[in-house]
Amino acid sequence: MITTKLYNRYQTVIPAEIRKKIHVDPDSIIEWSINEKGKVELEFRKRVTEKDLIGLVKEELPYNSVEIKKRAGKGLKW
Repeated sequence: MITTKLYNRYQTVIPAEIRKKIHVDPDSIIEWSINEKGKVELEFRKRVTEKDLIGLVKEELPYNSVEIKKRAGKGLKW
């Protein structure tokens, strides 16, 4: 069993052995829950970035960002 300290601002450290085993990085999101037996469970997931979203939308849109910016500058809706 690995133990860590809970600091005065409720911060703690994820031990290196565990970080390496589950491959977490500093941008990971930790989801906390308590199961039906009262045990704390942690789920690590990657933070979604703009880079992750690039290429997800394949549909060609009928306008472009330059046109939207021009119209917005004139107070027009797109």
